[in-house]
Amino acid sequence: MQAPQTQPAYTGLSSVEAAHRQRQAGFNELPAPERRGLLRIVGGVIREPMFALLVAGGLVYLLLGDRIEALLLLLFASLSVTITVVQESRSERVLEALRNLASPRALVIRDGKRLAIAGRELVCGDLVVISEGDRVAADATLIDSHDLLLDESLLTGESMPVHKRAESNETPSEVTLNRSSDDLRRAAIIGVENSPHLFAGTLVVRGTGLALVHAIGAVTEMGRIGRALQTIQTEQPRLQHQLGPFVRKFALIGALAGIVTVVLYGVLRGSWLQALLGGIAVGMSLLPEEFPLVLAVFMAMGAWRISQVRVLTRRAAAIETLGATTVLCTDKTGTLTENQMTLVAIVGPDLEWHLQADALMPVGIQPILEAALLACPQEPTDPMDTAVHALAATQSGLLPGAFAKHGLVTAFGLRPELLATTNLRIDATTGARCAYAKGALEAIGALSRLSSEQQNTVLQQADALACEGIRVLAVARANNVPIARDAAPPLMPVDLRFEYLGLIGFADPLRANVPDAIEQCRTAGIRVLMITGDYPVTALAIARAAGLVTSTERTVLTGEQLEVMSDAELAQAVRSSSVFARIAPTQKLRIVQSLKANGEIVAMTGDGVNDAPALKAAHVGIAMGGRGTDVAREAAAIVLLADDFGSIVHTIRLGRRIYDNLCKAIDFIVAVHIPIAGLAILPLAFGLPLMLAPIHIAFLEMIIDPACSVVLEAETEENNVMRRPPRNASTPLLETRRLIWAFFQGSVVLLALAVILIGAARFRLPEADFRSLVFASLVLMNLTLILVNRSFDASLTGAFMRPNRSLWIMVTAIAGVLGLALYWPPLQALFHFGRLHADDLSVVAMAGLLCFLVLESAKRLWFGDRRSAIAIT
Repeated sequence: MQAPQTQPAYTGLSSVEAAHRQRQAGFNELPAPERRGLLRIVGGVIREPMFALLVAGGLVYLLLGDRIEALLLLLFASLSVTITVVQESRSERVLEALRNLASPRALVIRDGKRLAIAGRELVCGDLVVISEGDRVAADATLIDSHDLLLDESLLTGESMPVHKRAESNETPSEVTLNRSSDDLRRAAIIGVENSPHLFAGTLVVRGTGLALVHAIGAVTEMGRIGRALQTIQTEQPRLQHQLGPFVRKFALIGALAGIVTVVLYGVLRGSWLQALLGGIAVGMSLLPEEFPLVLAVFMAMGAWRISQVRVLTRRAAAIETLGATTVLCTDKTGTLTENQMTLVAIVGPDLEWHLQADALMPVGIQPILEAALLACPQEPTDPMDTAVHALAATQSGLLPGAFAKHGLVTAFGLRPELLATTNLRIDATTGARCAYAKGALEAIGALSRLSSEQQNTVLQQADALACEGIRVLAVARANNVPIARDAAPPLMPVDLRFEYLGLIGFADPLRANVPDAIEQCRTAGIRVLMITGDYPVTALAIARAAGLVTSTERTVLTGEQLEVMSDAELAQAVRSSSVFARIAPTQKLRIVQSLKANGEIVAMTGDGVNDAPALKAAHVGIAMGGRGTDVAREAAAIVLLADDFGSIVHTIRLGRRIYDNLCKAIDFIVAVHIPIAGLAILPLAFGLPLMLAPIHIAFLEMIIDPACSVVLEAETEENNVMRRPPRNASTPLLETRRLIWAFFQGSVVLLALAVILIGAARFRLPEADFRSLVFASLVLMNLTLILVNRSFDASLTGAFMRPNRSLWIMVTAIAGVLGLALYWPPLQALFHFGRLHADDLSVVAMAGLLCFLVLESAKRLWFGDRRSAIAIT
C-alpha cells in the first residue's frame, strides 16, 4: 500500500538571510538598457538648434562689446539646459519607476509565510511558488510539482510546451547542500521533457509547483540574451510621426526667414552684426522647439497621473488611444464583481442547503462538500477554492483532517477540452484511490455520463441558482480508481467512471461603483460588453444588476453559438449583443477581431495566459495587476494595479483629459509663435528699430516652455469630458480646423501689436520706451493666449476661475520678473527698456483685454457653445 503524499512544511529563507544574499549578489535583473543619464541629456540639449542660437547671439553681443547682454544670453542658454535637464530627468525617473512596477512578480516562501515580491528581489535559495500563467523569474529547480507544463519557446524556439517534474524527494536544504548552483546549471538542459529545471523568462502553461532558485540575473540562461534585448528599439508613437514633419517644416520656415532678415537688414541698414542679431531673433521666434518637449512631458506626466490611481501605462501610445475607445470589453469576476466568493448553496439530487444565519448543514449534503474540498488544492489561491475551504472549516469540521487522511497522488488542472479540476487521492487508512472533480456543468456531466433526463434536472437546478446571480459548479467523485502499471500511461479524468454528487453555488457581489461607472461609459458613447466563462443565466443576472442590459433583455451569446458562426455572422452579432457567456479565452480573440472589423476602437480586459492574444489584438489591452498573470500583463498596454472596473473608466477619463490638454498645448504653441515672429519682422518692414533681440526671445521662451509643458498639462478636465462621443481615431493630432483656429489667435494678437507698434511710432516715443511698451504688450498677450487655450469652452469666468495652481505661480513669477525688467535700472539697461507710465500701462491692459474678449467671442462661434467635442473630432 502506497503512503499518502503529504506536503512538507516549507519555511524558506528568513528575511534577514534573503536581505544578506541580495546585498552580496545584487538584484535579479538583466543588464538594464542604457539609460539617459545626466551627461546624455545635457549633450542632447546642447545639440538643439535653440541652444546653438542662444550661444550664437551671446557671441555676437561679445563682438559688439555688450558683455552684460552676452552674459545674460548665455545665462538664458544655461537656464534652458537646466530646465530641460530637470524635466527630462524627472521623466526618466518616472519611467524607471513604471518599469519597476511592470517587472514580473514572484510568490516566495520566507519565514514560513507566502509573500508576493517583485521578481527582481529574488535571491538564490528562495523557494518560489509556481502557478499557471506565471512567468518564471529566475532559474530554479523543482522540488514539488503537479501537472506542470511550461512554454520554453523563448529559449528553444520550439512551439510545443514541455512537462516538468520534480526529480526526487529531496528537501530544499538537501538540494542546496548536495549540489552547488554551478552543478545545477550544468545539469540543466532546456526543452527536455520531465526535467526538474525551470528557466527565467519561460511561461507556466498549466499546473503548479514549488522550486528552489539557483541562479538569478545575468547568470541565468536568459542573461545570455540580455545584450540582444538591449538592441531592441521601441517603435515611435504615432504622435511623434505626426509632429516630426510639422516641426521640420516650421524649422525650415524659421531658417529661411532668419536668412532673409539678415540679408535685408544688412543691405538696407549696413550693420551686419545687428542684422545677424535680428536674424537670430527671427529664427528663435519661429523655431518650434517646444513640440518635442511637450510630447515627452505629456506622455511621461500622463503615465504618472494614471499611475496615481493605481493604473500602470506600459505603452505611451495607449494614452492617445484611450480617448478614442468606442467599445470596452470586460470580464465579470473580480472586475465587475468583488472577487470575494462565498459558498452560499449546495444542491444534491434530493437535498439542498442554503447559507443562512445559524443554518445547520444536513448530513446528506456533507459528502458533496467533502468531495468539493478534496478537489481543491491544500493551499488554495483561487477565490472559489478559498470559499470551499472556509465553509468546510466552519460548517462541517472537515478541514483539519481531510488532507492528512487523503494524500494527493496526481492533480489535473483546467484544460480547454475539460473545464474541470481533478485530484486523484489515496486514503491513508485503506489505501483506496479516489478521484474528486469540480468544474463546469458540461464537463462534470460528461465525466459522470449523465442521462438526458438527469442533465435536464441538473440544468433546472443550476438555472434556479443562476437567476439569483449565483455562480454554479458541479461536483463528482470516482471511487476505487485502479492503479496503473509502471509501463502504462497515467490515468486521465476522462478514463474514470465518475459519480455525479451535486452542485455548489458561489455568490460574488457586484462592486458598488460599477453601475455608476457603466452609466458614465454610456453617456461617453462607449459600449460595454461583458465576456465571461460563467453560466449564461448567472452572467445575465450580473449584467442586469450592473445596468449593462435592461431587466427584460434575455439575449446572451454563448461560446457554443459563437463557435458555429462565420466571421461575417459574428461581426453582425456583436453589434447587438452585450453579454457573452461560456466564452473560452481563445474565443475572446474572435470577438475583438469582429469588433475591429466593424470599425470599433476596442479596449479589452484579461488576466489569463490565453487572454494574451486578445489583449494584444485589441487597440488597448488592459490586464489585471492583482490576479492577472505575467503573460497577460506583458501583452497589455495598461495594467490595473487594483482589479476594479471603476479604475478602467477613470483611466478613460484621464486619457481624454490628457489628449485634450495636449491639443490645447499645441494650439498655444502655434498661436504664440506668430506674434513673436511678426514682431521680429515688422520693424524691418516699417523702418523702425528692432523690437526683439535674442535676449528678449530667450526671455519669452522662459514663459512659453513652462506654459505649454507644465501649466496646460495640469489643466483640469473639460466639463463634458465623459458626456461626448469618442473622438475619431483617424483624426490627426494637428487637425486642420484647430490649426486654423491657432493661426487666427496668433493673427489677432499680431494685429493688436502692429496697431501699438504703429501708434507708438507716430507718437515718436523714445526707443527704450517704445520697446518696453511693445514687449510688455507681447508678454500680456501671451498670457491672454494661455487663458484662452485653457478650455475649449467659451467662458469668461472659466478662463480665470478654473483651478490650476501652476498657472498662477507662473503668472506671479512672470509679473515679478517683468516688473523688475521695466522698473529696476540694472535690468532696464540689460533689456534696453524704458519706464512705463500709467497711460502706457493702460494701453497695455486695454490691448490685452480687447484681445481676450475678441478671442473668447470667436471661440464661441468657432467651436459652438460648450461643444468641445468639435475641437477634437
